[in-house]
Amino acid sequence: MSGGVDSSVAALLLKEQGYEVIGLFMKNWEESSPEGQCLASKDYEDVARVCDQIEIPHYTVSFVQEYWDEVFAHFLSELKLGRTPNPDVLCNREIKFKRFFQKARELGADFLAMGHYAQTQAGTLLRSTDTDKDQTYFLYTLKSSILEHVLFPVGHLRKAEVRGIARRHNLATSEKKDSTGICFIGERKFGEFLSRYIAYQPGPFQTLSGRTVGEHRGVAYYTLGQRKGLDIGGPGEAWFVVGKETDRNIVYIEQGANHPALYANQLIATDATWIQTPPELPFRCTAKIRYRQPDQECLVEAAGDDQLLVSFIQPQRAITPSQSIVFYDGNQCLGGAVITQTA
Repeated sequence: MSGGVDSSVAALLLKEQGYEVIGLFMKNWEESSPEGQCLASKDYEDVARVCDQIEIPHYTVSFVQEYWDEVFAHFLSELKLGRTPNPDVLCNREIKFKRFFQKARELGADFLAMGHYAQTQAGTLLRSTDTDKDQTYFLYTLKSSILEHVLFPVGHLRKAEVRGIARRHNLATSEKKDSTGICFIGERKFGEFLSRYIAYQPGPFQTLSGRTVGEHRGVAYYTLGQRKGLDIGGPGEAWFVVGKETDRNIVYIEQGANHPALYANQLIATDATWIQTPPELPFRCTAKIRYRQPDQECLVEAAGDDQLLVSFIQPQRAITPSQSIVFYDGNQCLGGAVITQTA
């Protein structure tokens, strides 16, 4: 239980269905608010209140060091290389459905239940009924052997229905704002937060023709397709990041949201992981290269050295190295891979 409304309702629903439920809270990040209050402690207080309301025991476990070593350190190292990693995917794989899953099993649990918007069926991963909240994009690394012991009690509900259940039962978290931002770290001013760990290294904003048009703070602070935060004025359309060259500390920018440099029809991906048996290559399916993107039709082929070549029918905007591409067959999530480059 995270201290949010989704996991609170998940526990309530399981209790009503006759399961023997225990609440287990993870502490993965140590930080205090400007007032000196431990942010994790506030969430745990909400967990305790909900557990008391629905009359289930609750416990806490700490994976602060594991989160740093297995998620956050990787996040920082990828940013330093000029890539844009997805810590939520890694957190699900290494912390929630590995460390946390193991702890739940050690405590004698038959299942690990989460408040994610997703569904399972016989070891498969299916999209949530609420397509706006569907989180299968972040869960593609889970194997069927894990999913057979996982429950997503709110996956068949819409967010408004979850809120309604919480309100009808007067749960302490019924009006709590949804968490956003980096997994377990939350929403914050990204540049200011990142500067605690990666020093500013100013360099030139350049056009693809080599014209310098401003100065950036460091390649780690920018991602492909970014418009906000460039602080470049002047005539014409808005400027967008279209590329980065880490070795030379250059961030390439061009004007126009639809500049050709932002688009590509193909990408290369590596570290493919499949929920069940890997599909036979080549195959056609739909895919997403970012969360909440509409499904895109594509062809997936082998590209040598355990890499995949993905070709899209429609050009894709801002294909970003270290982000995930996730594959679907209708309502079923097949798995995914990590984007390395356009092709």
